[in-house]
Amino acid sequence: MDYQRRQTEIQNALARNHLHALLISALPNLRYLCGFTGTAGALLITEKRSLFFSDGRYLSQAREEVKGSRVVIAQLPPLAAAAGWIGANLKLLAGGRRWKIGIEGEHLSVAARSRLERSLPSGCRLRQAPPLVERLRMVKDPEELDSIRAAARLGAGLFEVVLKTIRPGLKETEVAAEIEYAAHRAFPTIIAAGKRSALPHGRASSARIPARGFVVCDFGVILTGYCSDMTRTVHLGRPSEAQREAYQAVRRAQQASMAAVRPGVSVGEVDLAGRKLLKKEGLARYFTHSTGHGVGLEIHEAPRIAAGQTEVLQAGMVITIEPGIYLPGQWGVRIEDMVLVTGSGCEVLASTSTELITI
Repeated sequence: MDYQRRQTEIQNALARNHLHALLISALPNLRYLCGFTGTAGALLITEKRSLFFSDGRYLSQAREEVKGSRVVIAQLPPLAAAAGWIGANLKLLAGGRRWKIGIEGEHLSVAARSRLERSLPSGCRLRQAPPLVERLRMVKDPEELDSIRAAARLGAGLFEVVLKTIRPGLKETEVAAEIEYAAHRAFPTIIAAGKRSALPHGRASSARIPARGFVVCDFGVILTGYCSDMTRTVHLGRPSEAQREAYQAVRRAQQASMAAVRPGVSVGEVDLAGRKLLKKEGLARYFTHSTGHGVGLEIHEAPRIAAGQTEVLQAGMVITIEPGIYLPGQWGVRIEDMVLVTGSGCEVLASTSTELITI
């Protein structure tokens, strides 16, 4: 990973955003910018410097992992250590200016911000920065794409475990456990059967798999720090004609949204393509969530593929396309795949059939 280039991109963005420094503490952003995979750290990027702060627990790990930044091991918590370093070097850094330090407002608690403000010298002012790192993370570089492709392939292989495991009478949690065991490092798996398939984000419960009905299976893995995400819906027993038609409508909606994916198209247009198809089928009111999201170091990251969102797709983005319909108290269907935005369209990163499978 080219950590130096990423940090330089942040340094170049400081002046454009009227900042003298950016203080980063969100763990995925730390990993993206300097390679650190521990759980306690802070990265201070100024116009000319990059310093990583952690404590003695991570002495060896930080020195081994952190790239492009000077490692500072302190006895204070990382944010406090960064504040202390700023205080000791403010005259050199600010040159008489009132120093504006950007913080990650989405990731810093009110209490943490208050402590940070109290630790800083009077010549500093905190400002909530725009999501500078998250914007960089939206477009993946070749090494990231290699990791995501590998995770997607490994995650797609879990569907075979689903098909071998699911049978009437098993608890949803038992099916989820088999999948997570096979994945070794899977994040929480959704298995929602029968009436519970109408819950868009229903975690696996102790409810037993019914003899007949849809089962929504949302699963994936984390491989070398990068996530995969896939959903397939199967049916136990013979589905009704209405259920078959609804499943095929969701499948066509996914295909319509995928067909809309290409550089220069807004994410709102991608969402609309699938939603319009479901509207024609009289099912739009049952599509109660967004069409998808970015995937990378986090399972849900920018951009959000949803109505009214104006972010424009760029080649190198990895997003999910996951339309679904959910009839409360009855059943639900969702089909999800990860796609890479290419120069002319999109590439499905793990091709597993979306045909309706009955068990």
